[in-house]
Amino acid sequence: MGYIPPHALHNLKKYKYQGVDKSILSNYVLNPYWNWLVERWPKWVAPNTITFCGFVLVMLNFATMLYYDPAYLTEKGGATGPPQWIYFTWAAGLFLYQSFDAIDGKQARRTGMAGPLGEMFDHGCDAMNTTLEVILASQALNLGRSWWTVASQIATLANFYLTTWEEYHTGQLYLGVFSGPIEGILIIVVIFVVTGFRGPSFWDQGILTITGLEKVGWISETVPDVCLNVAFMMFGAVGLAFNIVTSYSNVYKSRRQSGQSPFTPLLYLLPFPATVLLQIFWLSHPSVGDSAIIYSSSLVPFLCAWGLMFAHQVGRVILAHVTKTEFPLFDPTWTWSLIGALDVNLPRILGRPPIIQTSPGRLHLFVLATLFISLASYARFVTLVISDITEYLGIACFTVRKRDEGGHWTSPTKARWNKVDRVVKAENGKIH
Repeated sequence: MGYIPPHALHNLKKYKYQGVDKSILSNYVLNPYWNWLVERWPKWVAPNTITFCGFVLVMLNFATMLYYDPAYLTEKGGATGPPQWIYFTWAAGLFLYQSFDAIDGKQARRTGMAGPLGEMFDHGCDAMNTTLEVILASQALNLGRSWWTVASQIATLANFYLTTWEEYHTGQLYLGVFSGPIEGILIIVVIFVVTGFRGPSFWDQGILTITGLEKVGWISETVPDVCLNVAFMMFGAVGLAFNIVTSYSNVYKSRRQSGQSPFTPLLYLLPFPATVLLQIFWLSHPSVGDSAIIYSSSLVPFLCAWGLMFAHQVGRVILAHVTKTEFPLFDPTWTWSLIGALDVNLPRILGRPPIIQTSPGRLHLFVLATLFISLASYARFVTLVISDITEYLGIACFTVRKRDEGGHWTSPTKARWNKVDRVVKAENGKIH
């Protein structure tokens, strides 16, 4: 065993997924489609394989963005790509990712593979997808190298952290009438489709201009004609506020029902704003209006490193949930960001130049090193956790296999039929 404490391993067998989905779209529109889709997959395909296939599609979307716009200039910065048809492939890839993400649990129940490994694997892919979609959606919205892209990253990660924090304290995954995994993803799909038809510059138009309301005197005099992409950011802020209230309301009710303090969980919200402030401190060098990272090709690797550290952070929270261990308040992966933020801001703190990031080139190399270290750290976490869970529960990650009582690998279906055969033979007095 390498990552999960030995005393917590037995809790893996007690784990049982609990979820609440109040989405109208999910229950009445998408669920019939998902039920049809899961039947198209053979029962010998493992649920984690389906999840991973969806994530590969998102990675392909991200790869095309890097190919056509490696510097992340976007159209407003002078980028000549990607061609508009690419955005349709991003829409298709993301929609299929959502579909595969929705049916992996159904496939787990079909194959008898439901358990904590699926929860960990599903949330791990979701956590990484969150940052990748921020980068892709900001490119499609023509936000590019701006604080708006950073704000989008913060809001999206905040929603994910809230959901994970809520699940830890309530014991169930709660999806409201409007949630990121359902409505949020579909909105981004629509953004990709619109961009495919109209191009990224479409989103720079004022919302009053595009709707024709600028011709209405009293509206144009009282309502600012903000750009469509900025209006979308404002809508996201409202959604975040709504989710904060909803998540805490659910935690409050759950804690009161169990006779526990409803205010103690608020302490476990602090790690997220603390890490956000740390990243903003780093990004604000040499000034907020002239960020050396945001307004350079370092932005994408910086956001990816941030996303991987976040995935490690929430991965440990989910692990604590399925093993019933203490909530992790501190994550060591943030130490590297702390070093970067302090080093680059030495002129503000001590009045002396940075020690490591002494030039734009060295700053870029340090950001790339941060990306490499965060990737290695998260890969180590994923590998060890998968190894611990599969070894202890006697299951495979990417195949529909389990160990029988004799330690031999077999499919769950075969194992169930073998058990039935033994019972029948015993009843006939033929077993020996």
